[in-house]
Parts: sequence; structure tokens; C-alpha cells
Amino acid sequence: AGIPVLSAERGHSDPLIIAGGSCALNPEPMSDFIDLFVLGEGEEVLPELLNAFRAFKKEAGAGRTELLRHLSKIPGVYVPAFYDVSYNGDNTVSSLTPRFAGIPPTVQRRMITELTPVVTSPVIPYIATVHDRAMIETQRGCTRGCRFCNAGIIYRPVRERACDEILRATAELLKNTGYNEMSLLSLSTSDYSGIEELIKAINLKYRNGNLKISLPSLRLDSFSVALMDAITAGKKTSLTFAPEAGSERLRRVINKSLTDDVIINTLAMACARGWNAVKLYFMMGLPSETEADINSIASLANRIGWDAVKQSGRRLNIKISASAFVPKPHTPFQWVGQITQDDMNERIDTLRHGLKKSEARLTWQDSRVSFIEAVLSRGDRRLSQAIYRAWKLGATFDAWSEQFKYGIWMQAFEDCSIDPSFYANRQRRLDELLPWDHMDTGVSAGYLKQEYINSTKETATEDCRFGRCNACGLERLHPKCGITLG
Repeated sequence: AGIPVLSAERGHSDPLIIAGGSCALNPEPMSDFIDLFVLGEGEEVLPELLNAFRAFKKEAGAGRTELLRHLSKIPGVYVPAFYDVSYNGDNTVSSLTPRFAGIPPTVQRRMITELTPVVTSPVIPYIATVHDRAMIETQRGCTRGCRFCNAGIIYRPVRERACDEILRATAELLKNTGYNEMSLLSLSTSDYSGIEELIKAINLKYRNGNLKISLPSLRLDSFSVALMDAITAGKKTSLTFAPEAGSERLRRVINKSLTDDVIINTLAMACARGWNAVKLYFMMGLPSETEADINSIASLANRIGWDAVKQSGRRLNIKISASAFVPKPHTPFQWVGQITQDDMNERIDTLRHGLKKSEARLTWQDSRVSFIEAVLSRGDRRLSQAIYRAWKLGATFDAWSEQFKYGIWMQAFEDCSIDPSFYANRQRRLDELLPWDHMDTGVSAGYLKQEYINSTKETATEDCRFGRCNACGLERLHPKCGITLG
């Protein structure tokens, strides 16, 4: 396209390069390439950004820097070139300061109070695509409080659509698109307060229409027998759950307090109702994980298989997917170091040995991919030069396994005198200034620190939707938060 790759090399005639999404909450590794980041939810801020751009462009002679300064006044807009970063002798961040008067020292994530109407006339591709189906977001946000989960922080608070609105949107979507599969989306679809009523209503209305309902994100502790029966009324698909850890102890550490009995009994009941396949996701290398926790994954898989046969007389096809834990910004585990690749490979070998006599099938993510992800997830703006160097050496489309070239990345780090383990494997101090600390998600650093401390004590934090407000910080910003604070 002829657009300079580096932001500093773009002139007045070049377009603005804008980025957003969940990864933008640590924008620093991409700071050399992006002119401005939009932090948070885009429904309100994008029209504001476009209107400000149009208004400014009417002023003759306005330069690129002046335009960016004008746009940076919009809440949620971050221009990395307007901030200076200094470093300590140990390579940690010393300060993050605005370069000009009027530039905010921190940038607040944008957040809408109510969800906007469902898009019921989406663009339909001419060819089959991944996730080629109608989709409706039933709710946004999750307050379950899993301590590893970045999305659970940056999409708070929970906002639901009314059941009637979803039913009306379903009818319009199916009429406008011709799809016969509907996906109900959220971070945890089974946590939608009216999920059973909604599924039953959809099944009743489309009982002769061969409609398949997909719930891509489910929690075992909110996936009830009634919900199973409601989904069973339509076409069946395989079930996918994420216990995350094999032992109850480690699940308490991550604040996902599922018991083994809940997992086993739920899946056995699903098998008895006709489901014959389940995929279970686990992370390895979680804080305080031991060999016993790894062996518990195999033990749990075996017990699930045995109980399924016992209750239904049929085998349950069990697939286990394991990946290395990647610490993410803005989470209680943002200070934790990732385990080394050698440690990860040893743990995979332990799990493979434990599953040797099991019928469960195991797949795992390449530990090298997880390592690069950890480097970039918690990196600072010095990584921009390594990203640029890796690209120049031929790194592209790294999320595709056939395109991932680990050697290129390691060469790029070496060429730029960067130690990647400094970002991926290092345990960080709780008082350390982090590269993303000038990004304000609304959840306070004090809350994240307390949750990290709670993890070391295996102390549970309840979901604020069903109890008192946990004072995570959003009670300062959102009108429906803090109403049970006491």
C-alpha cells in the first residue's frame, strides 16, 4: 500500500493507523507502528473519533501532529508518540509521562452503559467461512473473577440483553441471512440469567426449522440438566468446557472453585442425554502448580470416562487440550513469571504418561508459541524494534502453525539486544511500575494486588452479581456497580 510501517515516518498525506480490541490495553509493544489506539468498547468512541476527524480536517493547513493532539482529547484515545518512557538500571520502567500539556497521564477505557441493538443485517460472504452462522451477543462482561483472565477484567461489568430482544433479533437474523445455525455469544453464555428460558423459546419457535443452537462458551457450574435438555431439543453439537486446572486446590488458586464431583457428574449426565463428545481445556504452569496438579488432569479425565459409561452405558469421547499459562496485563497474575519451555515440555510428558492408559486424546500448544505470546503480552515499547526486525527477517502470520518461525524471533531479539525471558519468565515486584500502568481499565491496581494475595491463600472471591460488591474499582464509574457495597 506504500504506507510507511513506522508511525514516525508517516506524513500529512498518509492515513492514520488505528488499533483497538483487547490487546490494545497493553499497546506498548506496537507503539512504533500505531498512530493511535482506541481503548475499550467502540460503540460510542468510534463515532466521536470520526466526527472529530471530519471537523478538524475542515481547518486548512492543520498538520498531522496537531490532528493527533486534537484526537487525543477524546476519552479512550491513546497516542503513544505523546508519551515518554524512561527505564531503571535493571531495565524496569521508571516513568511514563506525557510530553505535552493537556495530554492525560492515564487513558481511561471506554465502556458503554447499555448494549446497542443487535446487527440483524450483517454482510454475508460468498464463500463458506469459519463461524459461518448467525451470531448474537447475549451479554457482555463477566464477574466470575478468574484470576488469570484478561477478558474478565477489561469487559466488566456484566450487561445483558433482554430475552425478548434476543428472540426478535433471532427472527430477523435468520430471515435476512438464511442461516440455519445460531450462535449465542458471551464470555460465559450459560451465565446469562435467562438462558434456559431463551433456549426453550428458540426451540419452540423453530422446532420444525432444523435450527442448530451453538453455545461456544460454557461453564460447568452453570450448565444445568434443564439447559442440557433444552439444547438437546435441537441438533446436538459437541460440548466444550474449560476446567483450567486438574485439581480442586489449583482451581481455588485461580478462583475457579469447581469441584471434581461437579465436573464428573455434569459430563456424565450430558453423556446420558445423548452427548458423546467433550473437549476440556487446561492450562499448565499456573502459579503454585505441582506435579500432583498435573497428574490430577489425567485422574479427572479417567474418572469422567468411567462415570459416563456407568451412567449411560456409552463411551464419552474426551479430548484434552493443554497450553502453557501466559500471564496477562490487568489481571491478578500480571506479576507472575511464565514457566520455562523446558518446564512446560516436562509437564506435557508427565501428562502424556498419566493418560497412557486412558482413552482421552491429548493435544497441546507449542511451548515456543506460548513463550513468544508471553513476551509480547507483558512487553514494553522497546519490543517494537524486535517486532520490526522479526518482520524484516520474514515473520508473518505467526498465529498459523505452518507460518510460525521461532528462530526468526530469537534472532530478532538477539539483533536488538533484548532478553525475551525478562518479559516472559520474570516474577515482577508488586510495587514495580508496569509498562501498561497508564492504561486504566476501571479496575484498580489495589484490587488486583489483593486478588493476587488471595490466590496465595487459596481464598475465594465471590461473583458480585450474586452478592456484595467486591469494590474492584468499577463502582466509581458504572451506575449499576456498588449498589450492594456495604
